[in-house]
Amino acid sequence: MTEESKRAGARQWIGLAVLVLPCVLASMDMSVMFVTLPSLTADLHPSSAELLWIMDSYGFLLAGLLITMGTLGDRIGRRRVLLIGAAAFGLASVLAACSTGPETLIATRALMGIAGSTLAPSTLSLIRNMFCDERQRATAVGVWTAGFAGGAVVGPIIGGLLLEHFWWGSVFLINVPVMILLLVLGPLLLPEYRDPEPGRFDLLGALLSLVAVLAVIYGIKTTAEHGFARLGAVCVAAGIGVGVLFVRRQRTAAHAMIDLALFRTRRFNVPLLIDALATFAMVGFSLFNWQFMQLVLGMSPFESALWSLPTFLVMPVGIALATAMAPRVGKPNVMAAGLVVAAAGYLALALVETDSGIVHLVSALAVVSLGIGGVSAVVTEVILSAAPPERAGAASALAETSAEFGGALGIAVLGSIGTAVYRSHMESRAPAGLTPEQRAGAAETLGAAAEAAAALPHQSAEALRRVAFDAFSHEMRIAAVAALAVTAGGAILIATLLRGTRAARTRGRAAQDAEHLAEPGR
Repeated sequence: MTEESKRAGARQWIGLAVLVLPCVLASMDMSVMFVTLPSLTADLHPSSAELLWIMDSYGFLLAGLLITMGTLGDRIGRRRVLLIGAAAFGLASVLAACSTGPETLIATRALMGIAGSTLAPSTLSLIRNMFCDERQRATAVGVWTAGFAGGAVVGPIIGGLLLEHFWWGSVFLINVPVMILLLVLGPLLLPEYRDPEPGRFDLLGALLSLVAVLAVIYGIKTTAEHGFARLGAVCVAAGIGVGVLFVRRQRTAAHAMIDLALFRTRRFNVPLLIDALATFAMVGFSLFNWQFMQLVLGMSPFESALWSLPTFLVMPVGIALATAMAPRVGKPNVMAAGLVVAAAGYLALALVETDSGIVHLVSALAVVSLGIGGVSAVVTEVILSAAPPERAGAASALAETSAEFGGALGIAVLGSIGTAVYRSHMESRAPAGLTPEQRAGAAETLGAAAEAAAALPHQSAEALRRVAFDAFSHEMRIAAVAALAVTAGGAILIATLLRGTRAARTRGRAAQDAEHLAEPGR
C-alpha cells in the first residue's frame, strides 16, 4: 500500500476535531472584534488611525510570520509549534483584556498576531499528513474551513452576550478555555510530524520575509489613509526590494524556507491569488456591517450578533456544496461559481441605504457568505495537494499568508477608503451650530459622531446623526462596490488562467484510461 492510498481511521478523524479548535479560536478573535468596536471606541477613545491599527496589528504580524512559523513547524515538529502557539495566544489574550489605552491594545493585539501565526500552518500541515487519500483530505479541509465559519458564528454571539454584562475586554477571555482544551487534548490525540531532512533554519530569510510583508502593507495603508505621500511610496518600494532579496536568497540557499518551484504552476499560484482576493473582500467589508447594525440601526451588541447568525450559518452550507460538487464539475468551476455568487451579494450591499433595514443587509451578507464558503474550502485543498507532504508546513503557511494578507489588506484599504469618504462627506455636510471641536470629532468616526450628538440639543443631535448615518451608508456602499469588483475579477481570472490546466488534466486522465483499457486481458 502506497502512502497516497492509505485511508484515515478513527484516530485521524478524532484528531481533526482537535485541530479545528485553534481554527475556531482564531476566527472567534477576528469576528468578536467587529462586535466590540463600538464599545471599545466609547471606552478607549481611539482615533480613526488607532482604530484601524487595533484591527490591523493582529493581521499584519500574523500574515508576516506565517511563512516563518510554517517552516519552523516542518523543522521542529508541527504539533509542538501548534501547542506553543496556542499557549502564547491565550496569554496574549489575557494581556489584551487588561489593556488600558489604544497603544496598549495595539501592542497586545500584535502579540496575539505573532502567536496566532503558528496556528493555521500547523493545523493545515497536520491535516495534509494525516489524510493522504485525496477525497478524505478534501472532506477534512472542508471541516477545517467550517471551523472558521463556526468560530465566526460563536464569537459574535458570545461576545455580544458578554458585552451586555461586562466590559469590552471580556471578549478576549473567551480564547482562554479553548486554548486550555487544545493543550490538554493535543498531546493525547495529535501525532507529531516533521521533515526528516529539514536542514538549518534560515533566520535571515525569515527576517527578510517579515520585513517585506510589513513594509508593503504599511505603505499601502499609509497611502490609502493620506493619499500618495512620500512615506507610503518609500515603504512599498522598500518592501518590494526586500521581497526581491528574499526570493533571491531562496533560490541560492542550501535549505530554503519555501520551494519556489511551486509558483511555476498555475494550479498553485492562481489559487493563492484567489484566496487573497476572496478574503480581501469579505474581511475588509466586515469592518462596516457591524457598525451599521449597532450605530445606524441602534442594535445592542448581542442583538447584532443574533441577526448575523444566518450570515455565518450559510457558510458551512457553501462549504458542503462546494466539496460535493468539485469532483463532478471540477474545482476551477466551483471556485468561479462561488465568486460569482459572492459578487451578487456585494451588488445587493451596494444598494443599502440608511433606512434599508436589517433584512436587506443580512440577506445580502448571507449570499456573500454562501459564495465565499464554497471558494475557501476548495481553494485551500487545491493548494495543499500541490505540495509534497514534507513541505506541507510551508505550503500551508503560503495558503494562510495569502488569506491573512488579503484580509489585513482588505481592512486597511477598504477601511482607509471608507474613512476618507466618511470624513469628506461629514466635512462638506455637517449641520450648522457645531463648534470646531465637535465638527472635527464627528468627522473622525461614526462612533465619535454619535457621542458628539449625545451632548447636543435634540434638534441639533438629530441633524448630526442623520448626516453621520448617511455618510456612513455612503462609505459602506463604496466599499461594497470595491468588493464586487474584486470578486468578479477573481472569477474572470479563474476562467482565463485555469481553463488550460483543467483541459490538460482532462486529456491526461483520458489518456490514462485509454492505456488502462489497452492492457492485455482488458
